[in-house]
Amino acid sequence: MRLKVFHRTSYSYERPLSYGLQELRLTPKSRPGQQVLSWTTRIEGGVREVEFDDHHMNHVMLISFAGDGHEIVVTSEGEVETDDLSGVVGRHQGFAPLWLFQRATELTRAGNRTRALIRGLASDFTDDLARMHALSLRVRESVAYRVGRTDSDTTAELALEHGHGVCQDHAHVFLAAARAMGVPARYVSGYLMLNDRVHQDASHAWVEAHVEGLGWVSFDVSNGISPDARYIRVATGLDYREAAPVLGLRFGDHGEESLAVDIQVQQ
Repeated sequence: MRLKVFHRTSYSYERPLSYGLQELRLTPKSRPGQQVLSWTTRIEGGVREVEFDDHHMNHVMLISFAGDGHEIVVTSEGEVETDDLSGVVGRHQGFAPLWLFQRATELTRAGNRTRALIRGLASDFTDDLARMHALSLRVRESVAYRVGRTDSDTTAELALEHGHGVCQDHAHVFLAAARAMGVPARYVSGYLMLNDRVHQDASHAWVEAHVEGLGWVSFDVSNGISPDARYIRVATGLDYREAAPVLGLRFGDHGEESLAVDIQVQQ
């Protein structure tokens, strides 16, 4: 399947910024099941400082902005050819060792609610693949998909306490639970072509668990499936903060900030 992506993020400020930096993880890479045919990123109101691959092999672009400007616009677009591999990504590669993905983070630290969620999974299933599918279902049943109730700082335990969240929260709960069972797992950010519309409010998030004999296997908890040819994988990390499309910091009194996102994914 050939997918076309357009992703524009615009930041507007009431007063000019003194200085700011942003890390952009917006560039997908070619890999089994995904061939990048073309991809460009344009920056308006900022300066492209450096580009590099991080320890997760994500392509990172660092941009700065300062001076008289009131708006920063980041636009990424391109085409990617995808195949349906039933969610199987394959063997582990990259600079980060596999054991790193068993490490808890601030957003994915397992607590009493996570331990209650995974109770019985170890004894009910004889292999990790079946166990991870069962975990995905449990997370989806425990955290109803509901927009506007959580934010980027919501932890896995808080999402379970509230009982609702979005794809980011589903991912964090899955990661906390999988790691509590000793299974390496990582966060994935990217794009999903929806069947009923082209324009979307945000990019998508799902997870990958490392299963003996298969390697990394993907689970989209929010949709209850393993990712297929409609998905474009962009970045991975221990949690949202390591795989976020845009993450940065600002200095100075810039007043009110307005954010506008326009994402289009189509065949």
